[in-house]
Amino acid sequence: MLNAQNQDVHQCDAGWVPVYVDQDKTLALMSIGFLLQNPDDAVVWRGPKKNAMIKQFISDVAWGELDFLIVDTPPGTSDEHISAVENLRQYKPDGAVLVTTPQAVSVGDVRRELTFCKKTGLKVLGIVENMSGFVCPHCSECSNIFSKGGGEELAKHAGVPFLGSVPLDPQLTQRLESSQGFIQAFPQSATFEAISRIAQQILEGPPA
Repeated sequence: MLNAQNQDVHQCDAGWVPVYVDQDKTLALMSIGFLLQNPDDAVVWRGPKKNAMIKQFISDVAWGELDFLIVDTPPGTSDEHISAVENLRQYKPDGAVLVTTPQAVSVGDVRRELTFCKKTGLKVLGIVENMSGFVCPHCSECSNIFSKGGGEELAKHAGVPFLGSVPLDPQLTQRLESSQGFIQAFPQSATFEAISRIAQQILEGPPA
């Protein structure tokens, strides 16, 4: 998505140097994919080795001065999630944004993630409903092919902010898969408006 394939990670006195996606070094990445000889290799590691790598990504990378550190995790409540929370605790993370799709199975997973956050003392910044409707690339009409509202209903039930819904948009998928900017190309789209509104809510925080 960020056109950062086949990049190498280098060492410096402060640790690993992250991969920057632009010349101005405004966005830095770190991924296990940068450390594999073959990008198609599977990472078959037991828990302790994975947890040690998570700790290194947090504490042994020369991130420099950051505005935000975003940790993108797969769904679930596994050892990796526990390790990430424990290693980030000393830096007082703002919290977690939970992402669901409208289907009941996904909502059920996120319900368990809410319980995980509560047990680990991690604040939930809000819930986002992804794949919420399909935007036709020809007429821009939105159809709810997966149902709608599961994320919003879960947020109300849990008493956490509902940040918004992001529709399925073929134009967004095509731009991301070709590592091209979506926001610059489609600034008037409903998808851009939804993502922008969600980001703004996260930056502003809940109302006082």
